[in-house]
Amino acid sequence: MKKNDDNSETEQAIVSAEHPPQAPRISVVGTGYLGATHAAAMAEMGFEVIGVDNDPAKAQALSEGRVPFFEPGLPELIRKHVKSGRLRFTTDIAEATAFSDVHFICVGTPQQRGSNAANLSYVEEATMQVVRNLTHDGLIVGKSTVPVGTGMRLRSIVAENVPAGIDAELIWNPEFLREGKAVDDTLTPDRIVVGGTSARSEALMREVYAKPIATGTPVIVCDLPTAELVKVSANAFLATKISFINAIAEVCEAAGADVTVLADALGHDVRIGRQFLNAGLGFGGGCLPKDIRALIYRSSELGATKAASLLQQVDEINMSQRQRVIDMAIEACGGSVLNRRIGVLGAAFKPLTDDVRDSPALNVAAALHLRGAQVVIYDPEANETAQRMFPTLTYAESVEEAATGADALLVLTEWKEFSAAKPEEIRSLVARPVVIDARNCLDAAAWRAAGWWFTGLGASPAPTAVTTATGPLLVNTIGQLVGAH
Repeated sequence: MKKNDDNSETEQAIVSAEHPPQAPRISVVGTGYLGATHAAAMAEMGFEVIGVDNDPAKAQALSEGRVPFFEPGLPELIRKHVKSGRLRFTTDIAEATAFSDVHFICVGTPQQRGSNAANLSYVEEATMQVVRNLTHDGLIVGKSTVPVGTGMRLRSIVAENVPAGIDAELIWNPEFLREGKAVDDTLTPDRIVVGGTSARSEALMREVYAKPIATGTPVIVCDLPTAELVKVSANAFLATKISFINAIAEVCEAAGADVTVLADALGHDVRIGRQFLNAGLGFGGGCLPKDIRALIYRSSELGATKAASLLQQVDEINMSQRQRVIDMAIEACGGSVLNRRIGVLGAAFKPLTDDVRDSPALNVAAALHLRGAQVVIYDPEANETAQRMFPTLTYAESVEEAATGADALLVLTEWKEFSAAKPEEIRSLVARPVVIDARNCLDAAAWRAAGWWFTGLGASPAPTAVTTATGPLLVNTIGQLVGAH
């Protein structure tokens, strides 16, 4: 009897070797910034992937390799795998669910209207649609950034709606994408976090991420609440670093110190590091502001008041940087920007993206416009997205066009194109040689040597010899420069 069992096991092993188990098929629900990137990266890792979105125009555009936002390397990756047949897009959630074994939830969690709380309706609806359309056992993987406790509520939705006879499990696998580097961050992540897994789902996730794991990417397996908190905590810490150095920048300005040199010195301490320690206009975008405000709200709900108080201060310091730059521009124009021409370099919230959501640069530009300035903006990638949000502003096609005739030039996004601009050439175009480097990305000495009155955040302006329309003048303050006219 035992011999027959052994023969049976041997035969099964031979069959398994001849017909290895099929790799899991993957659906990605939501094909915005996160979803489109994740779908393309999963295809690059060798899986068959179907992206699903309720917007037919978006699904069609992605099917043609057209990405509705700027992200380096993503259009090429999507076109590569649409052509290879490993990646396709649909609006049919039933088709996508029936096709797949692992279902990634990648929909947005925007801030609720009139509240700091996250709007979870899209996550709940996406989960509901996947569960109701399951035709075989499936693993539902949340990637969207959500408040802690969301996963447990979604598990109730899964339990109440899963078809009879089908096994469905929900776990969390937070994303850590940086706009401008999202493709690399997905293909070669610095860590993979999976929360709330069973032995089966952990094994399946290790199969999905086998390629980065094989190259040494660490895997952190944890409970569901911890996995939900990792992303928002990471964003809160980075936001705190930015607001900290901006608070110190205020001290530097008052004391005559240089915050950039100070940050360099701090950054050599391995416990601190140099990244996210740049004083300037502050953070924006679709993640950090929304995420820390959602964490403030959720922390208050849970009675964790210390975290809420700390992050409230972080948010307030960050927002105050915008007003500081607005005030500097007004001062540079003699107390009023009415009918002054302001050249603005930058509209995106950071370089290597066209994202203008909660952009400090665009916020400052719009505020100056509302005060009567003629604002002319140039951004290498974000002109179009900025124009859709603020169509009444003027948009230029180059640095030179934005600078021409300007009474003050503001650098509000740290694109390399701006730091590479030649101050002598730009000096010949402006009406008044005043530059406010709100990102501390320019070579201050070079600009001052070219005859500019130059200042940034966290550094007192040095005396500069400036030639104005009325002749040469030694300038110690913005007020003296204004007095020359």
